[in-house]
Amino acid sequence: MAEKLKIKLSIADRVYPLTIDPSQEEGLRKAAKNIEQLAKKFEQNYAVRDKQDVLAMCALQFASKIEQKGIDQMENTKEVTERLKALDNLVNTKLGIK
Repeated sequence: MAEKLKIKLSIADRVYPLTIDPSQEEGLRKAAKNIEQLAKKFEQNYAVRDKQDVLAMCALQFASKIEQKGIDQMENTKEVTERLKALDNLVNTKLGIK
């Protein structure tokens, strides 16, 4: 069993101590940095007074990106499946199968 690593991440002017697997450190640090950058962008571009509002908008933006990627993947999978079926039908027709 790998030893746990204790780190501190700063998000929205708060420090969060975490105990994690060493393999998670890079991803968590990058995620915290991305949240901080996006939060600053929202604070600069919009009249936001409450950190909770800023963090809610960050969460919404990140979640929507994940959802959109899932939707895009499903659409791509459908398109690939349809092309493979058409190719299968063409091959079967040329071979006299079906």
